[in-house]
Parts: sequence; structure tokens; C-alpha cells
Amino acid sequence: MGNNLTKEELIRYSRHLTLHEVGMDGQIKLKNSKVLIIGIGGLGSPAALYLAAAGIGALGLMDFDSVDESNLQRQIIYSTEDAGKPKLESAKKSIEKLNPNVKINLYDRKINAENAVEIVQNYDVVIDGTDNLPAKYLINDACFLSGKPWVYGSIFRFEGQISVFNLNECPCYRCAFPEMPSRNLIPSCAEAGVLGVLPGVIGTMQATEALKILIGKGEILSGKMLMYNALQMTLEAIRINKNKNCMMCGENRKITKLIDNENGQKCNVDDEISADELKRMIESKEDFILVDVREKYEWDMHNIKMAKLVPLSRIMKGDFGELNEAGKNKTIVLHCKSGGRSLAALEILKGKGYKRLKSLNEGIEGWAQICNEV
Repeated sequence: MGNNLTKEELIRYSRHLTLHEVGMDGQIKLKNSKVLIIGIGGLGSPAALYLAAAGIGALGLMDFDSVDESNLQRQIIYSTEDAGKPKLESAKKSIEKLNPNVKINLYDRKINAENAVEIVQNYDVVIDGTDNLPAKYLINDACFLSGKPWVYGSIFRFEGQISVFNLNECPCYRCAFPEMPSRNLIPSCAEAGVLGVLPGVIGTMQATEALKILIGKGEILSGKMLMYNALQMTLEAIRINKNKNCMMCGENRKITKLIDNENGQKCNVDDEISADELKRMIESKEDFILVDVREKYEWDMHNIKMAKLVPLSRIMKGDFGELNEAGKNKTIVLHCKSGGRSLAALEILKGKGYKRLKSLNEGIEGWAQICNEV
């Protein structure tokens, strides 16, 4: 931090210094800036690397997960040797190799109502690298209460979105999305798949918006949502208007404190059972069918022995497989990788008259924590 650049920094950032829009003043602003990245995954990886390379003075990295082999297809801050290690530890090493001048603050925890404002208020800009809706609403509310702008990013299969919220008097996330949908309506990358380069594109755009905010140059994506389609190679910007009735930033706002909402406002917890409950049902030899709604390639990697495979993709087309023979009064427990797809399948089957349905909370991942079968 400081009001001058060292000789080494003058060389490192020379391409910035030749840009009139950045120059010495802009680079010093970056040196004195602090950016928090929540979620060091597909979006957070490129954002962290490019912000570090750009000369941000301090980066806050927040994540609580470990590197999985399936992450390496898109999370470019990690390497093969990092598999199984904590993400923060590996990300820090990558950044230090790229630019040792950057101060790195690590937050090995999940963002929640208790820690969000306390952490967010220490940074100038927040970048959203999360992959779940409750976290995005929490980030929005924490940033609004702290008076901090945040750069939103979202990806799904071949499509991505990016916007900037809470900058000055512009709209917040709740202006665009007033109500949180049920979590089972939005599958994760693990459930829906994602083109590996897509988060690289969106994450780099997020870093770009953060840099523009910090140096005070360019047109910011505030009050606009940029939609990117990788298959069609199209970009479309749509307008987001400030909602005077917004629960967070409206004239008579109703939200005054943070609240955790892990499952989304419309998730019915009565539809779910835990891995412990499923184990009890198996051990007591209850009469039920366990159905795996993942895809065949996932089943081939690991599965629960007594489960029957009926992928969600088939259920969505009306092909219920062995469930047709089971009858609509049979107890059916559905599971997927982490719980999203099984809840979606449950809603479809409910609509078709199946009466005794349950979804395994946390899916096969939760089951693996208590059993060594998979």
C-alpha cells in the first residue's frame, strides 16, 4: 500500500501505465484497493488470477471446500497435484507465484448471516463466485448494509450472466430477482454440466468490472445485465430498473438484518430425508424403492447398490422406467449427487400422482459420509 510504485512495480505494470485511462494514478488506486472474492471456483479462479496480475493491493479469498478432480476442467487456479487439498491453500500458492506483491486474506468458512457484514465491510468491491442462490441473496444484502458494490456472476451449461449491484444509487440484486426460487429449480454445475471455458469468460468479465469500479473509468454494468451465450457467441444487455418496492433498497424496505436461508424460500423440508434416516430404513428392511436420478456415466463411477437408475432427463420426458411398475402408493426415495435433481424429480412425480416420495438430502455425497458403500 502507498502513494508510489516501486521500481519493480513500474516494470510489472508498465502496460497499464501506458494506458491513459489507467496511468500512474489508476495503478496506485489498484495498489491501495481491496477486493473480496466469495467462492474460488469456476468464476472466482480467473477473477482472482487477473486481479492479482493487475496489481490489486489485497485480495480476500473465501471458500470452505477442497479441490476435486472434476473441478480441474474449469477452475484454472488449481492443478492436478492440488486434488484433495483445501482450495484456499492451493489458490494462495498460485497467486503468490503470479504476483508476490498482493496481500492475501483467507476466510476458510461458509458465508452466513453472522460473518457476512463483518467481512464484507473491510473491502472496496465484492465479487460473487458462488454457485447457489441463498449465497447470492446474502451477498447482496450484506453489501447493501455495508455500502459496498458487488459484481454478480452466474453460469449454466453454455450461458452466463454478469451485472454490478449496489453501486451508488443503482439497483440491487433483489430489484432484479425479488423472490428466491426453490433450490431444486436451479441445478448446480455438477448436476447440469458446464462448458469449461464459460466461467473463465464470465469470471474475467467480473474482474474487468471490478477494475473499472476501482479506477473510476468506463461504463459499469450497473443497472444492466449482460447475457452471454457461448454456443451462439452472442452478447445481449438488458436493463434492470430500480424497484421502489424492493424489500432491500426500496422506499419502504423490509429487510433490516441478514437472515440465512439455506434451502430457498420455497423448499419443503418435509420432502427430504437424511442419510441417517435412509440407513435406518435399509437396516429395518422397510418396503421402499431407492431411485438414482443421476445420469448413466455418474452411476458407472459410483452408486448405492440397492438403487435403481431412472435419470431425471428421462423423468422429464415422461419415461418413469421401473417406477411405472412400482405403483403410485409405493414409498420411493430419490437421490442424485447433492439433492437438487432429486427434488426436481420429486416435484414432477408429485404432479403425476405419486404420493409417498422423499428426496435424499445432500444426495450420494451425504450418503458417502456415513457409509463406505459407494
